[in-house]
Amino acid sequence: MAPAATATTATPGTLFDAPDVVLFRTLPKKPLPPGRQREWYETHNRRLKAMRLAIALLDDGVYRPEQAYDWRIRETAARIGVRWPSDATCRLVRRLMRY
Repeated sequence: MAPAATATTATPGTLFDAPDVVLFRTLPKKPLPPGRQREWYETHNRRLKAMRLAIALLDDGVYRPEQAYDWRIRETAARIGVRWPSDATCRLVRRLMRY
């Protein structure tokens, strides 16, 4: 008997084989609003990156900010295909995990 699909075995953007239940669906990307200052775009992208990293760490079993060392965040970034996070991004990941 084949194992059931889980979040770790499914490819991104696919739906799980569950009767009448949609567990997740990727949202279509929308362009960012024009006319903002450069700092706004940098902050926005840093927050998105930190959210992706925090979710990946939670999936790996890192539930507390004290467990999210910089090296662990950077290893996770390399594993999921995200560019090397800065120290500021690592701090933001820990801050997100706190909440």
